[in-house]
Amino acid sequence: MNLFRTKSIEQSMSDADEPGRKLKRSLSTWDLMIMGVAVAVGAGIFSVGAKAAANFAGPAVTISFAIAAVTCALAIMCYAEFATAIPVAGSAYVFTYATMGEILAWIIGWNLILELFTAGAVIAKYWGIYLSKVFALMGVDVPPSISLGGVDLYWGAFLIVAIFTVLLVLGTKLSARVGNIFTLIKIAVVLFVIVVGFTYVKFENYAPFVPASEPTGGTGTADVLKQSFFGFLTGAAPAQYGTLGIFAGAALVFFAFIGFDVVATSAEEVKNPQKTLPRGIFGGLAIVTVLYILVSLALTGMVSYTKLAEAKNPTLTTAFEAVGNTDAAKVIAFGSLVGLTTVIMVLLMGLSRVVLAMSRDGLLPRSLSKTSTIRATPARLQIICGAAVAIVAGLTNVDLLEEMINIGTLSAFVMVSLGILVLRKKRPDLKPSFRVPFGKVLPVVSAVLCLYLMTNLAVETWIFFAIWLVIGIAIYFAYGQRHSRLNEKFAAARASVNGPAKDGAVTAAPANEEDALTRS
Repeated sequence: MNLFRTKSIEQSMSDADEPGRKLKRSLSTWDLMIMGVAVAVGAGIFSVGAKAAANFAGPAVTISFAIAAVTCALAIMCYAEFATAIPVAGSAYVFTYATMGEILAWIIGWNLILELFTAGAVIAKYWGIYLSKVFALMGVDVPPSISLGGVDLYWGAFLIVAIFTVLLVLGTKLSARVGNIFTLIKIAVVLFVIVVGFTYVKFENYAPFVPASEPTGGTGTADVLKQSFFGFLTGAAPAQYGTLGIFAGAALVFFAFIGFDVVATSAEEVKNPQKTLPRGIFGGLAIVTVLYILVSLALTGMVSYTKLAEAKNPTLTTAFEAVGNTDAAKVIAFGSLVGLTTVIMVLLMGLSRVVLAMSRDGLLPRSLSKTSTIRATPARLQIICGAAVAIVAGLTNVDLLEEMINIGTLSAFVMVSLGILVLRKKRPDLKPSFRVPFGKVLPVVSAVLCLYLMTNLAVETWIFFAIWLVIGIAIYFAYGQRHSRLNEKFAAARASVNGPAKDGAVTAAPANEEDALTRS
């Protein structure tokens, strides 16, 4: 049993063309750029920045956004090099399978499912809550949930997930067009927030730009669990603000940049991926970064971070209400609803594509990878993913697992950054249209930064993450390892080279698929 057997790039490309499991190439550079903005400009820009300023970084949350953006940019460079070399669905999972082996690919795929599923469920639930707020602003009382047998059902989550599941089943291009319209609307709302917000800026609110570190005042079990993993490892007392607060803020606002790895999962549905993918990904990232930094400057300039900290769940609305502009709060509520709408669409698509890639390889049931003969979309899988997200979002308290989204994303970023170095060494013959500059330096810096941001997440997040990994590894050994298509190829190659094993002897497995096929 070779846990680190790798799948060749050529085989990944061949599997992507398998009849009945093939996706249609229909997305352009513009579609990808808008997709990146669509999934990034959502809950992050309307709420996460305010929370990071209030509880971690103060006005220096702008630096937190810059750190998160640089970290994301470095990782996305590695994604772009991989995606132009292996333009198939699956993103980090496929890249890891080609470089570091099956067991690590499974772990990354499992983490991507964690990221996309949890994000989809959390944001779908928030969408329903924001919908109720919009109705309330219009004077209509529509509760976000209804009670069914003592269980609160968040009906809005079911509604929005159902709508986009249907659109994604009908076609990726169609859903992209709908997403484009919503994305342009929410960009207009964000620009409105920036312009109006800067009219209320007072420069004294920026001082101190980096607030002095303050102890949080608790040493009990609950306080330790909320402490950053880095602080726990170093024995530092729980604290907020200061230099470490900036990095803790960066780890939190990184949630606002998770969309760009999702864009890479669409590689198999992109026209001319060698040129389209890098342009679309980096164009979207540039737009989002500028918007985030401008919003954070307006936010912390409007009101003191101490004022934000007084609110239980500070958002952009908190800042506008503090300066007496309640009309802007209505626009923000509408913008939040529109913003979350497109995020859900892209996350649902990304989730189905990752599961599609894993099921093609046999690590999950192969029946999940079948695509519609008419629409060339994974209709059955998309419906299953949509139903699962809707049930969890509508019936459970998923917001407790928000940070799980970040740790799943960052773990994938670490693996992809290191995987580039392995890919270059294993396949120097490959000539991807985009290549991360400065040799090994930037991929290594990317991996270190992502790993450091991971350590700035809470201890309880790491505990939940460890539990998720244990469950995933158990599923791999119980099902994935035995049903892997690569395992079947290895078994056939061993038999052809060595013949049947005698007296229970175990024959050595080739190191990777290329060796197996060569020896056979």
